[in-house]
Amino acid sequence: MPQREGSPWQGMSVVFFRELFDHLTSARMLVMQLLVVVLGAAVVYFAAEQIRNTTAEDPFLFLRLFAPPGQTLLSFVVVISILVPIMAIGLGFDSVNGEYNRRTMSRILAQPIYRDALLFGKFLAGLVTLTICLVTLWLLVLGYGLLRLGIPPSAEEIGRLLVFLFVTIAYGGIWLALSILLSVVFRSTATAALVALGLWLFLSLLWPALAQMLGEVISPSDIRFATLGLPTPDTLAWQTALSRISPGTLYGEAVVAMLNPDAQSMTTLLAQFQGRIQSPLPLNESIIQAWPQMVSLVAGTILLYVVGYVDRQSTRLNSSHQI
Repeated sequence: MPQREGSPWQGMSVVFFRELFDHLTSARMLVMQLLVVVLGAAVVYFAAEQIRNTTAEDPFLFLRLFAPPGQTLLSFVVVISILVPIMAIGLGFDSVNGEYNRRTMSRILAQPIYRDALLFGKFLAGLVTLTICLVTLWLLVLGYGLLRLGIPPSAEEIGRLLVFLFVTIAYGGIWLALSILLSVVFRSTATAALVALGLWLFLSLLWPALAQMLGEVISPSDIRFATLGLPTPDTLAWQTALSRISPGTLYGEAVVAMLNPDAQSMTTLLAQFQGRIQSPLPLNESIIQAWPQMVSLVAGTILLYVVGYVDRQSTRLNSSHQI
């Protein structure tokens, strides 16, 4: 086997800028970006009106733009949690198999470009495109909040919103890595897109309910806790661990920790039980509370990317002398 020469990242910048240009100028991405902006603007407008009409003294007014108080489907976070996976899947489902179907893979591999640079350049271009869209939308929401509410955000609010932005990018990254993996595994772009969307719907809608059932089967509830109206600790632990297989659950828990400082964690529940006055969690404690979820999202992204990277037979790149 001939030994390859040069850096494994040789040619990555060429792939990156080519893919980034294609993403930013494609009609598919323009439509997705327009959809995100329109829906995001609509829900933020309603949230701002609700804040102006119903909110009195609240130290986290800007956080309410992203996550209004109360359980509502008409919130910026809910819209983002739905549209970000769709955008990420749209960016990556034809990354590798699309090159094959357009018969451009052989021309790319004829250049001094290794598989390392090809796959990472495509992933990085998709992630940067997603980041540009989310940062732009994030700035638009902040600008609208300044104009509509008439007050600037506090330093703690800016910190929480920056962490929220990072978590959202990581959430999109895991779906982007999954879609690129499926574009490596499946030759058909339609199959890769359908499987990616099917996995997203299953993990987002069905898996949380299945996790509750499986947790009950693995560790049945104790009648003593049920009599008191409390969940059995072992059963709850299993249900929580199983539900966190879904990226949507990890994202939701991290978002609640960052955008809702008054959210009831185990610490605040114990404080209420002991008669202490509940106060919002400071920023550093909220980050600590959301840290496992953030690390899990990043680790899941890396794992899915590595699986696609090592799948040589499915990528059909073994024919290149540079592998």
